[in-house]
Amino acid sequence: MGLRFTILASGSTGNATIVQGSERTVLIDAGLSAKKLDELMRGQGISGHDIDALLVTHEHSDHIKGLGAFARKYELPIYANEATWGAMERHVGKIEQEKRVYIETGEELEFGTLRVQSYPISHDAAEPVGYCFQENGEKLSLATDLGYVSDKVKQHIIDSDVLVLESNHDTEMLRMGRYPWNIKRRILSDVGHLSNVAAGEALIELMTDRTKRVYLAHLSLDHNQMDLAMLTVNSILENNGIFYKKEEFPLRKTYADRATPWDEVMRK
Repeated sequence: MGLRFTILASGSTGNATIVQGSERTVLIDAGLSAKKLDELMRGQGISGHDIDALLVTHEHSDHIKGLGAFARKYELPIYANEATWGAMERHVGKIEQEKRVYIETGEELEFGTLRVQSYPISHDAAEPVGYCFQENGEKLSLATDLGYVSDKVKQHIIDSDVLVLESNHDTEMLRMGRYPWNIKRRILSDVGHLSNVAAGEALIELMTDRTKRVYLAHLSLDHNQMDLAMLTVNSILENNGIFYKKEEFPLRKTYADRATPWDEVMRK
């Protein structure tokens, strides 16, 4: 079995992704209750006992809500950089010292034959990161909660076989929405979230002959719709000469309330 994954949930109400290599399985973020994580995992034929490690992108509640409880229940090590540990300390409850793993942003971790590298992103958190996963020449990249796709981010996630990319909001829906202006300004800023247009524009450079699928992720419940996000992103690709046959259409959906099917990275 090669590299595969399932996105248990994605959006402003909670985020969690399982990545499974040939020998080890990791959970990225635990932004739902431990009970909900267990429920979603059961639906995917896996349990917390199958997880070898928890990786954290940043300390916002939609990424760590169930982190402490889930880690304690299954006695899992938690991997995060020092700044993130400091920011989430009081939110995750007691974590035994031997279960705290401090990592440097950019260092490569190994879980069996699965190699994991974090990379810095632009977001209003202590030291937020994205993650790339590689095994036997296969590459999966997770890139959400980023205000913009910097050149450094592009260097890390380009040439991915599968890319999970934020497509958080439709700009006009956000501007006309009920949020106060200071929150709208934060979301629209370089430390906020990627709009549908920004996601599409980034993909012009990120999609290569190697790219098989792109999952649009972390959609706002109030200021986006999946069909709109997919239409906007695909229109931008087509306007830049990137066309796909219907059976080869690479864009995939994620959900706030249910998991995506298991996806093998090398699957055509």
